[in-house]
Order: sequence, then structure tokens, then C-alpha cells
Amino acid sequence: MDGNGRWAAKRALPRVAGHRAGAEAVRNTLRAAVEAGVEVLTLYAFSSENWRRSEEEVSDLKGLLRFYLDRELAELAREGVRLRLIGDHTAFGSDLVDRLELAVEVTRHNRKLTLVIALNYGSRSEIVGASRRLAEKAAKGEIDPAAVDEAAMAAELMTSDLPDLDLLIRTSGEKRLSNFLLWQAAYAELLFVDTLWPDFDKASFQAALHDFAARQRRFGGR
Repeated sequence: MDGNGRWAAKRALPRVAGHRAGAEAVRNTLRAAVEAGVEVLTLYAFSSENWRRSEEEVSDLKGLLRFYLDRELAELAREGVRLRLIGDHTAFGSDLVDRLELAVEVTRHNRKLTLVIALNYGSRSEIVGASRRLAEKAAKGEIDPAAVDEAAMAAELMTSDLPDLDLLIRTSGEKRLSNFLLWQAAYAELLFVDTLWPDFDKASFQAALHDFAARQRRFGGR
């Protein structure tokens, strides 16, 4: 979800205004995904590299997440949306952690759509952690190193209970993955759009789905 800052700058607004507009885009995209019958929607909300931003901006982002959870939790439950987290959300402080874990608990039986929020997430770190756990199991004799395969690695990832990634969308004209779901995106279709995230709406999401539906997925075959 890229382009909040540029959206605000184009309007001579503070960056936090762009993040607020971006939160509305989350709301619109989630509703569009539910209507379209999407099974899982994963949003890259805060990367492990985002801590390099100013203290003020990080504080604004955390405040916005707190506001969004308080405002939207009841609607998530009504819409049948299950909330899942990937990344180390415990770094955000006890108040926000409590809200996040409450939202996960309240929505855990919902089945219409799973909304995965990546918070303090970095794919390289995720893969390193999975590799380390497999190595520790092998060192303890719990598994045979020769038995370690792609399935064994996937089972150690934070997304082990989720289906393979089909479509990865990046907004604002950026054309890189930025340490997001690198393993999971191995055979995903990639779509880079020029739309700034706050302007990404239902029509934008539907256009992305139409683009995806028109592609031929061969997974390395002919």
C-alpha cells in the first residue's frame, strides 16, 4: 500500500493526512474483496524497515492503527472477516498489542474472508527464522536433514495456514517487492499500478482482478 506520503504532498497536507486517506482505502478494498469472494487479502501495513521513519510518523501510524481497530472491529465481525497477523506485532507496545490480539480473538471463527495484516514484517527475516527452526530440529534429531524440502520450509513460515499467493499488487508506480512475501510470491502474478494507495478504490480492485483473470498461469509449464 504505497503512496500515502506522495498523495498528501500533492495536496500540501501533512503525511498523516495521507495515512488517514490510506486507511479509508483499506476499508474500501476490504469491502470490494468481500464482495468479489476473495479468500485471503494480505496488506503490508508496516515493514520491519519502517522503524527508520521519523518518530512522529511512526507514532502517527500506530495511532491510526489503534483508531482503525476501535472503529472497524465490529464491522469486521459483521462482515465475517477473520483477522490474522504476520510479523512481530509485539514491538508496538502493550496498548496496541492488546487491541490487536483482541481483534484476532473476536474474529477467529469468521470464515468469509481472512484479512492478514503484516506488521513489523520482513520476508527475509521470516525465511531466516524458518531456516533456523528447521536447523534446530535437525540438530536435535527431530527431523532428518535430507527430509527438508519446500513443504517443510513452508510449514515453518508465518503463512503456513494460508493458501499460496495468487496476485500481488503494488501501488504508486513502484516496481519492487520490498521484502514482502518473497517465498510466497514465487509463482504469484505481479501487478504494478500507478495509482497512489489513497486513490485505490473498488474500481481499482476490480480492475486488478480482471487483469489477473485474463492471465494464463503456467507455473513453469508450457
